[in-house]
Parts: sequence; C-alpha cells; structure tokens
Amino acid sequence: MPACSILIVDDEPGIRELLSMILEAAGHSVIAAEDGIEAPKVMASREINVVITDLLMPERDGLEFITEIRAKYPKVKIIAMSGGGHIARDSYLRIARNFGAHIILEKPFTQANVLGAIEKVQKLP
Repeated sequence: MPACSILIVDDEPGIRELLSMILEAAGHSVIAAEDGIEAPKVMASREINVVITDLLMPERDGLEFITEIRAKYPKVKIIAMSGGGHIARDSYLRIARNFGAHIILEKPFTQANVLGAIEKVQKLP
C-alpha cells in the first residue's frame, strides 16, 4: 500500500506516540493533535488522507470531529478508536460508524491491528 498522510487525534500522549512510531516505521507521514479542537486547525493547514481519532476526549469529542470531517473533507478516510467509557466500547464504536467512521479500532490495539486498519481504509473508494 502507498504511504499516506495520517492525522492522529488522542488526548493521551502515549497513544499518540505509539501510533506515530508504528505508522512512521511503515513509511507514513504522521502528525498528531491532542484533541478535537486542535485537530481541525491541523486539517486546515495540510493535506490529510486518513484520520485516526479517539472518541472520548475532553473539550470536544471524536463524534463531533468526525461530523466536521465528513462535512468539510468528504474524501478523508476515518478510523475511530475507543477503549470505552461509561457505556460499552462497542456501543461507542457502533455510534462512530453511524457518524461516518470507515473503520473502527478497539483499544488496546496491536501493531498488526493498526497497520491492518490503515490497509483496509486505503482500499476503500
């Protein structure tokens, strides 16, 4: 699969760093944002092919951000990830799919999970 430009959005620095290492080692260009407020600024300043966004973040959650991406950048592919919260993890991820996420990624994830999700999303029309 060709390399792509990926935006990682997660309020946990360790998750951002881990995803960045996995994706950069696979040849992708990666930029990270800590929340759904910083992320749209990044998207406005550079071309992004894929967004990997956490769903549960302070300030502005991933569902709001997914809605904005779908409206402003319809060609951008979205991978939603969640470790769960007050409701079951699969409920959050199912909701994210309804909001426009293409692929769902459950935390905790493996390197193979992440690279497999990128490969799947790159094959989508």
